[in-house]
Amino acid sequence: MELNAEAREVSIKLVYYGPALSGKTTNLRSLNARAREESRGRLMSLDTNDERTLFFDLLPIVVRPGTTSAFALRVQLFTVPGQALHAAARRLVLRGADGVAFVADSSLSEIEHTALSFRDFTDSMQAEGREQLATPVVIQFNKRDLPNVRSEEEIRALARKGREPVVFANAAGGEGVLETFAILLDRAWRSLDGAYSLESATGLSRVDVLEAAAAAFGVEEFFSMLASELAEFPEASS
Repeated sequence: MELNAEAREVSIKLVYYGPALSGKTTNLRSLNARAREESRGRLMSLDTNDERTLFFDLLPIVVRPGTTSAFALRVQLFTVPGQALHAAARRLVLRGADGVAFVADSSLSEIEHTALSFRDFTDSMQAEGREQLATPVVIQFNKRDLPNVRSEEEIRALARKGREPVVFANAAGGEGVLETFAILLDRAWRSLDGAYSLESATGLSRVDVLEAAAAAFGVEEFFSMLASELAEFPEASS
């Protein structure tokens, strides 16, 4: 998190983590396509020929509150390369993250890769001297539109054993993308506000952040409906 008092802007970093080809870049592309032109920056992506992320993707989203007295919020969205050989790059991108969306492939054939990737995420957090429970995390089970995927019952059973909110998604079709972003943004803001009193410093409340994000994507009704559900999720530090 960075706070620029002169520019009246606060910047937070959200990272999409997960195994190769799980849909991390697809999430960013979907958000980029949905965001209003005045709210989105340029999507930067460095891919290999087989469309795998070589280093990272970056998408800036700027959300501006309705009141001119408050700060603007710049959300920097990153992905990490999923291939095993890019462990060092993943840790570099993960450094300083204010929240993480772990994108899991729902396919039965990808269970082992997903488990290894989540273990890699945990190891990367420990390598940075950070506790996973202290960082807001949302788990997205992507590719729900494909055949031979893990059942909802199995995934919900796994979710009950953890602390992280779980979202079912088909990122290629745009389903679950906004939900994942909104829940992660909400948890990250609440965590940072608790640690740094951001509302007092910036004039931005949690509701302001959600409403501004809704305006940035032109989905005010969707975010209003989701806001009450977001309150049910505990803060990462609780």
